[in-house]
Amino acid sequence: MTTTAITNIGSLVTNDPALGEGPLGLVEDAAVVIEGDRIAWAGPTAKVPATDTAFDADGRAVIPGFVDSHSHLVFAGDRTQEFNARMSGRSYSAGGIRTTVAATRAATDAELEANLLRHLHEARRQGTTTFETKSGYGLTVEDEARALRIAAAHTDEVTYLGAHIVSPDYAEDPAAYVDLVTGPMLEACAPYARWVDVFCEKGAFDGDQARAVLTAGRAKGLIPRIHANQLSFGPGVQLGVELGAASADHCTHLTDADVDALANSETVATLLPGAEFSTRAQWPDARRLLDAGATVALSTDCNPGSSYTSSMPFCIALAVRDMGMTPDEALWSATAGGARALRRTDIGRLTPGSRADLALLDAPSHVHLAYRPGVPLVSAVWQKGERVH
Repeated sequence: MTTTAITNIGSLVTNDPALGEGPLGLVEDAAVVIEGDRIAWAGPTAKVPATDTAFDADGRAVIPGFVDSHSHLVFAGDRTQEFNARMSGRSYSAGGIRTTVAATRAATDAELEANLLRHLHEARRQGTTTFETKSGYGLTVEDEARALRIAAAHTDEVTYLGAHIVSPDYAEDPAAYVDLVTGPMLEACAPYARWVDVFCEKGAFDGDQARAVLTAGRAKGLIPRIHANQLSFGPGVQLGVELGAASADHCTHLTDADVDALANSETVATLLPGAEFSTRAQWPDARRLLDAGATVALSTDCNPGSSYTSSMPFCIALAVRDMGMTPDEALWSATAGGARALRRTDIGRLTPGSRADLALLDAPSHVHLAYRPGVPLVSAVWQKGERVH
């Protein structure tokens, strides 16, 4: 296999403390060697082994590709009018999802795929190299299965979210919809997914319903994750921990018991600041979680209703500015933290054997991601060893 060295890296984030300084494994004046789709070597430029080709980073920073572990990318339409109304003083309601459900059901497979690819390319240009995405805008057996089939052809990680809201078709009989989600819909969707998710929230699914959905999914071999405690205090976080969920996502309204449960479990607290930004809601308290010892991930929650951003750098800037995270913590959470939320050890770091996913910044340090918010700092991206941007 051809080997390529990226040399003269001003600051290299490896996320491997054995390779460099601190939790980020920071190496100054560094180099990495790519062999095939893997990292073969990382360390000081002065010690880089001979390779077939070389790329001069010219003193710029290199970071692991971002791991976006929570997104909703299979949809049609947008909700511009809803956003405009909300910014004019109207509060967000989960009922807005129904607008996207109607548009998604009406869209062709080709339209859904084209929209998915557009958002994936958009995110990749901003340094994201691993994507998780969910169903949840079809809410019929056929529409949920086709969403997952389309997603599975293009994204790394696919999540069954038939339990996003109660389908409008079952508004008068939520119990029957839960039966559908845990029965025929699950049967049709499980072959395309690795994960099962549920929106455990007032106006969506209560604790008992969420337990039924996650338990049924787990029985079919899917791994639980959960939308938890976004709009209010509730049972979501502790239910997720109890059922061994890989992540509890949002985590905006937490009791001390919720924080303790996360800190003493393998469940990652995935924070989604784009949602709070787009809804003018209370920010998650990342500092509280980190100080308690919980593992924190950052993700975009890219969706047309409550967080229509695909930019992980933007989410990093929000986390540093409004959620109490340091620039180092935010970058780790957007890379290695996302990998933890997906139970992956081959991504989110730049260490021998890991997947060769990395981003070159037009800046001398990763701190510029928060220091220069809104500036397109990602100048090149390698995904699985191939330069894709």
